[in-house]
Amino acid sequence: MILFVILSLLIPVGLWSADKAPAPVRILVITGGHDYNKETFQHMLGSLGRDFTFEIREFPMAFDMFLPQNRDKYDVLVFYHMWQDISNEQKKVFSECIKNGKPLVVLHHSICAFDNWDEYIHITGGKYFHKPATINGVQYPASSYQHDRQVLIHVVDTLHPVTKNLRDFELFDETYNNYYIEPGVKPLLRTNDPTSTPVIGWVTQYGRSRVATIQSGHDTPTYDNENYRRLLRQAITWVLGSK
Repeated sequence: MILFVILSLLIPVGLWSADKAPAPVRILVITGGHDYNKETFQHMLGSLGRDFTFEIREFPMAFDMFLPQNRDKYDVLVFYHMWQDISNEQKKVFSECIKNGKPLVVLHHSICAFDNWDEYIHITGGKYFHKPATINGVQYPASSYQHDRQVLIHVVDTLHPVTKNLRDFELFDETYNNYYIEPGVKPLLRTNDPTSTPVIGWVTQYGRSRVATIQSGHDTPTYDNENYRRLLRQAITWVLGSK
């Protein structure tokens, strides 16, 4: 009888634990240095679903979130910033945070950030040049941009988790041209638009972290596009696989 009572108490607890829903993924979105439509951008983030929560922090205050004592407050980073100023100590803490295992999704003008920090190129896998630059002894011209383009996007790899089940689609967006893409990244998205660099989406690895970079993402028409939302959701899910 005593054994029966003990089992009757333990079994419901075990069932409850098995059925308990996993905690949502905590997304930390970093902004600053570039204007954007906050309302529609946050609406896009909210559309990711109940499996995700998000918090937005703006540079320069956002640098504190890379400190070791704050890294357990979020599961994945999403960059949507174009910040430039960074101290040597901030560079060290910033790069260590990601290198030690904090997954990262890089969106749009985030590849235009930190012009005077070469290591940032290795983190994101690409760089928009505001002025001519030299990398590994090779000279590159200044990059350019073009607003309000109807961009046809070709999905290079329909089996990769970031682009799985996506087919070629269009975005009304801003293009970047003549930006640098680091050798060794895996291209996932391309375009033939003459105002754009052909590769517009890729994945790479930085230290222990997966990184997914998507050049698109300028304004509300892109935020509202279901293909872009799916791409963002799957990119976040894939980079988390490194955890």
